This record gives sequence, structure tokens and C-alpha cells, in this order.
Amino acid sequence: MKTYSSEKFPKVLGHYSHCVEHNGLLFLAGQLPINPQTNEIPKGIAEQTRQVLDNINTILNEAGSNKNQVLQARIYLTDIELRGEVNNVYSEFFGEHKPARAIVPCGNLPLGCFLEIEITAFK
Repeated sequence: MKTYSSEKFPKVLGHYSHCVEHNGLLFLAGQLPINPQTNEIPKGIAEQTRQVLDNINTILNEAGSNKNQVLQARIYLTDIELRGEVNNVYSEFFGEHKPARAIVPCGNLPLGCFLEIEITAFK
């Protein structure tokens, strides 16, 4: 088992690793829309979704993978009515690649974020 950490990733908010690799699979912890350089959180849902996906892309690249190797995504969303805007940004990010996905309505998320995305990918 190998874990990944980098100054390019947002700081963790608890006792976990951003990414754990085991037998060629990458398990990314739920990512929040925190800009790793400024620690700021964008205001709108589209901007937050882009930031989360940018963070995920950085982590995947650091681990030797990419967005086209994502197997599954779980999106935790504080307001299910935001799913349309999330889906627009998500589909733009992934393009023709369509990983398995779940959108999970949830309560409040840390730091007032609207969404958190968890990813499983291969290397």
C-alpha cells in the first residue's frame, strides 16, 4: 500500500490520506473545493465543482493516473437541486469517458462547501 501527499494538494482536514494505492487501484478521499494555493473556496456550485475536479486531476496525475482511468465517482451534494449544474461541469471535465457515478444527497459539508467528490481509479 502506498499513500500520496503533495504541496499541490489542499491541506487535509483530518486523519486521512488524499490518495491510497493498492494493487493498481487508487482510492481518493472525498475532495472539497479548496484551492491548494490560496486555501479559498469558490462561491458558486459550478466554480466549486471545477475546483474539486481540478484537485482530483492533480492528485491522479501525481499518482501516475488520469481522469480517463477513473472507474467510479461518488458526489456528495448538500442540495440535490444543484445536480444539473454539477453534471454540466462534470460532463465537460470527463468528456466521452463515463465512469460509474452516484450522487448522494447529504447534510452540511465542512467549511460550508456544496459538494465533495470521492474517486476510485486505476493506475
